[in-house]
Amino acid sequence: MLEAYTSALLGVWVILLTVFIQGMVASVAHRRQSRYVPGIVDHQLSHESFVFRSHRTFMNSQENLVLMLGTAMVSMLAGVDARWVAGAVWVYAIARLVHMWLYYVIATEANPSPRTYFFMIGLIANLALLGKLGLVLIA
Repeated sequence: MLEAYTSALLGVWVILLTVFIQGMVASVAHRRQSRYVPGIVDHQLSHESFVFRSHRTFMNSQENLVLMLGTAMVSMLAGVDARWVAGAVWVYAIARLVHMWLYYVIATEANPSPRTYFFMIGLIANLALLGKLGLVLIA
């Protein structure tokens, strides 16, 4: 069974690696401040601060990670077409990478910002896979 989902599992690995890297970047950025308290980001910081942006990137990924990983894993267990699972996982993984990069390089309070579009692409990939999983489970 796992062989059919090799591409999807590689995409899941990329997602997990991305979140790990985001955590490391946020941690290093936080500790480079002249004044900091471990685990607490100054509430006065905003998008002009890389500390804020790196922290929000990491937290945003954590907020979305459980739903995508859960959907992907249950889809594999339920036998959803491997191409569907891989496609959705890779679209999500790439969208999250672009979202991360944009969050790191663009300091904007604008809404929607360019990163919002990639957040939405990831969300739609997740929704599509969730829908496909529901159809497979109902059938």
